[in-house]
Amino acid sequence: MAETRVDMSGAMGSMTPAPAAAGGGSPPGAPGEPARQQTMFERSSHPVALFFHLLFRTAALLTYLLGYYVTDNFILVFVLCVLFLAFDFWTVKNVSGRLLVGLRWWNEVSEDGATKWVFESRENNQPNPADAGVFWTTLYAFSGVWAVFAVLQILHPSWFCITAVALSLNMANVLGYTKCDKDAKKRFAGYGQSVLGSSMGQSVVGTLLTRGTGGMFRGLFGGSR
Repeated sequence: MAETRVDMSGAMGSMTPAPAAAGGGSPPGAPGEPARQQTMFERSSHPVALFFHLLFRTAALLTYLLGYYVTDNFILVFVLCVLFLAFDFWTVKNVSGRLLVGLRWWNEVSEDGATKWVFESRENNQPNPADAGVFWTTLYAFSGVWAVFAVLQILHPSWFCITAVALSLNMANVLGYTKCDKDAKKRFAGYGQSVLGSSMGQSVVGTLLTRGTGGMFRGLFGGSR
């Protein structure tokens, strides 16, 4: 299976502390006043994308659980679950992965019928740790939960169909983003080695070493006049 790599080019504003309140009150975060913990949406660089990343997969899981234990209308539960799972698959594959962790993947079929993986990553990709943590945790956790439900429903073909669809779509994103992340790290490491191995990189390293050792010997033996 062939692989294709694509780069996509990805500011922080300055923050001015608020003046202390009039009347001698303690400023926020002062000793004696507990600091309020920020929510994951407040720490996120893309809170809207993070919200929809969680919305559809959570809705699919809750619909499955409530439908299994509350209602006997299997057709309605099946349709709603498949719709939520389809929305989640598209959102994670095309939107939240690109915004939260700077990665994107897809498959292309060549003229000879061979399937080709295409990976896309931001140049100098450094995602927000809060976004990346939620993205990777939920990506693997929900796949694990659906795998457990698939095993539990293996003797119930109707409900097993829902878990099979959910597991297939979730595992497709797990496989795609895992391969994309490994490819991005490998390409970044190769780029660093090529820079160091190039003539310009060797010249820069040599200049730094020459200046560093020269300054050290002048400090040791130069003395003061």
